[in-house]
Amino acid sequence: MKLFELRKKHALPTADKALPGRDTPMPVAERHHVLDAPLRGPFPEHLHQVVFGMGCFWGVERIFWQLDGVYTTAAGYAGGHTANPSYEEVCSGRTGHTEAVLVVFDPALVSLDELLRHFWEGHDPTQGMRQGNDLGTQYRSAIYASDKEQLQAAQESMITFQQELEAAGYGSITTEVDMAGAFYYAEDYHQQYLSKNPGGYCGLGGTGVSCPSGLDVA
Repeated sequence: MKLFELRKKHALPTADKALPGRDTPMPVAERHHVLDAPLRGPFPEHLHQVVFGMGCFWGVERIFWQLDGVYTTAAGYAGGHTANPSYEEVCSGRTGHTEAVLVVFDPALVSLDELLRHFWEGHDPTQGMRQGNDLGTQYRSAIYASDKEQLQAAQESMITFQQELEAAGYGSITTEVDMAGAFYYAEDYHQQYLSKNPGGYCGLGGTGVSCPSGLDVA
């Protein structure tokens, strides 16, 4: 890959340079292929939501739908500017979005602490605009919180995991931690992809470093 092309893949567009998008949301199935729960909200009031970006969203979504207490998951795009983008638009690097997974969970059954542990251990959060061999802004690591309590918990967990990574010889975490903006659903064929295609690609790979449990982030 030429140096110019590599830099382009690693540069986020400003809002005025991003693709315009569209008003129409991406059509998706009504029910989750694995959990048989609604894919779109509104969700029951007792449930909480958080959005994670860890690289290719196919493997990320599978991590979280397997956890007890997770009500539903969905693959989508977050953190950018373009409304209701297509997969091709996101991959162009001109939307600002990262591939992301919406996780809707029951905090009485699974804590945010546990979700964050799977997030940190499930990928390498030190790689910037990539994850393994997948290069581009759409593969960057991110946590998008639904409220200030979630945001603080994510920030505190990042500080704790950074200490563990440094002790293991890794560099600085590059994860984007911010309040959630709009979450745009990806095309229906991306939803629960590895359930529909069990032998499909999954590029996730963690560092092997464990995230301490018992963080005060529930």
